[in-house]
Amino acid sequence: MAGPRDARQRGNAIEQIAARWLCERGLRLVASNQHAKGGEIDLVMRHGEVLVFIEVRHRADTRHGHPLETVTVTKQRRLIRAARFYLQRNRLSCPCRFDVLAVTGHSPELEFEWIQGAFDAF
Repeated sequence: MAGPRDARQRGNAIEQIAARWLCERGLRLVASNQHAKGGEIDLVMRHGEVLVFIEVRHRADTRHGHPLETVTVTKQRRLIRAARFYLQRNRLSCPCRFDVLAVTGHSPELEFEWIQGAFDAF
């Protein structure tokens, strides 16, 4: 059985693939795995003038639900709190949005579903 370390390594690998996929679509990577009070931001990217906080969710298959379903209201609140902390820590004041990138399958056969503006902070 895979342990938490294996899951973390798999998660990091998927996040790196996700970052490359998003870069190919015009985003620019600013930071990854940003830990902040009570939460973690998988990817922080720029999309033009907008700072984008991206939650990457992966499932090998959708038998137990789609990865998008795992971004609950509680998870959204944690991401918003982490994003506010990130903005304060870096003294940033700019347009922001929250995206979710759902990844299904096994590498290299991955499918991506990118939801821009998946939820609001207010």
